Amino acid sequence: MGKPLIETSKVSKVYRMGDVEVHALREVSLTISEGESVAVMGPSGSGKSTLMNILGCLDRPSSGGYWLAGEEVSQLDRNALARMRNRTLGFVFQSFNLLSRTSALENVELPLLYAGVSARERHTRAREALTRVGLGERMHHHPNQMSGGQQQRVAVARALVTRPRLIVADEPTGNLDSRTSIEIMALFQELGRSGITLLLVTHESDIARYASRVVVMHDGRVQSDEQQTPLQAELGPAPAGAEVSP
Repeated sequence: MGKPLIETSKVSKVYRMGDVEVHALREVSLTISEGESVAVMGPSGSGKSTLMNILGCLDRPSSGGYWLAGEEVSQLDRNALARMRNRTLGFVFQSFNLLSRTSALENVELPLLYAGVSARERHTRAREALTRVGLGERMHHHPNQMSGGQQQRVAVARALVTRPRLIVADEPTGNLDSRTSIEIMALFQELGRSGITLLLVTHESDIARYASRVVVMHDGRVQSDEQQTPLQAELGPAPAGAEVSP
């Protein structure tokens, strides 16, 4: 196992709604090493999404410390958090979040456009990322010309194009059928073998089985944190008439 990539110490998050305080996280201490694949589970309101937002540098804790790649990020301002996200993180969401009127290639280039990367470098890296997720032949297709699984592969390529050390995936199989979900988990496992750290937020225990570690949240605290032997995402033969994403 590699050195720690994520370290939190007694991280808490309190939201104030009028006179009411909502304790979304309560003194969460967690260490995730480079190369780990971690599934974060828990019912609605357990704090898993709040934890994901903090670990993904989308929000800051109310108290406690957070170190990402050795840098203390809990007190960074919004601009510094954005720079840390662009440098270290890639995100994959349940709803794909693709721009419908642009090609797969243009969707994947977007993070590099925001980062000020030259057009030639953007094209090269976006092509590489799409080829890596198996969509080298589909890079000029628009989202509405693709299956759900292909759209999610574009989203994964977009997360990869910045060459992140950590991918944060929020319910990445939530809009996919079971077979396509296994395809996406096989892709994540392949990325994990290349050294990328994976943080997977899911409510599906079947999906969590593909991670090497499962953290269960309850009432803003870590209820359990266990290592496991991950299930290998392997596809059997497709049922008759089923669409298989190339």
